[in-house]
Amino acid sequence: MSDNQKITIGISQGDINGIGLELILKTLTDPGISEICTPVLFSSQRTVSFYKKVLGMDDFNFNPMRDFTQINNKKVNVFVCYEEEVAIEMGKSTDIGGKYALISLKMATEALQQNQIDALVTAPINKRNIQSDSFKFVGHTEYLGEKLGGDPLMLLCTDNGLRVAVVTGHVPVKDIASKITIELVTKKITQLHDSLKKDFGIRKPKIAVLGLNPHASDNGAIGNEDIEIVSPAIQKANSNGLVYGPYAADGFFGSGTYKQFDGVLAMYHDQGLIPFKTLSFNEGVNFTAGLNAVRTSPDHGTAYDLVGKNIASDQSFKKAIYAAIDIFKNRKLYAEITENVLEFGNIKKER
Repeated sequence: MSDNQKITIGISQGDINGIGLELILKTLTDPGISEICTPVLFSSQRTVSFYKKVLGMDDFNFNPMRDFTQINNKKVNVFVCYEEEVAIEMGKSTDIGGKYALISLKMATEALQQNQIDALVTAPINKRNIQSDSFKFVGHTEYLGEKLGGDPLMLLCTDNGLRVAVVTGHVPVKDIASKITIELVTKKITQLHDSLKKDFGIRKPKIAVLGLNPHASDNGAIGNEDIEIVSPAIQKANSNGLVYGPYAADGFFGSGTYKQFDGVLAMYHDQGLIPFKTLSFNEGVNFTAGLNAVRTSPDHGTAYDLVGKNIASDQSFKKAIYAAIDIFKNRKLYAEITENVLEFGNIKKER
């Protein structure tokens, strides 16, 4: 992307039977989107036309393209990933839905790797039906971590400043405690700190760390992990004095204490995501920090029960696009201002 060009946002279609394509088309009908970015949806003419008809979007026009020389910076683009007609069964989990979700995701990821798009926004997949010989990952986060390089950190965020990351992501509850180590918690604190600076433009991030156990172990009455693991990790990471905790998760969110921090690190998926979605559902964005490229998604799943009814909100998907643009710009600015930084030296006074 040159300084005079709009950011190119790639969009993977997700499960073709889920809510993704409905929300994508709703979002892309907003004329403001094409003014701030060039959207490229990785799908097919037939699949897009199917949902266009279901939703009664007769005025929705797009530019089909088979390579990036055909991109139109003034229109919605559909990169044709497949030509065949696909059996779409709205609201159902099918192997076909998983197959074509993966085709779209793979081609969008390859475009991101080749710098043909600047950032990627992913529509929801079904983590079960997408499994195959070429996809043996728990979800997008793990897949993109392998393909894009870097060390992924799941970070949920809103445009009003709530940002919640997790130490362990898609891990069964019975395995969480065994995975929590001083090294891992320290690493995730550092990742969150770096992302807040680079991706969100916060110069001195203030971070809260939640305890693993109820009441943050209550001084050892409810387990020792917070005393023996979480607290030492906070001390180890706290070189700049802006990391605090461990906090009891329930009181931390219930009392509104989260509003005093730039970022929150939860120990596991539901500890962080349940309060986040309670406070910000349909407004939040799932951002994968730590990667060598920008990826965001809406904060919800395939929502099979809502598909085709034209009642689902597109706010989270729209905000995922806005967030991808903002984060891409913030990273570019951060790279510019931290390049060739002058070293501090002693100034000698001349007599």
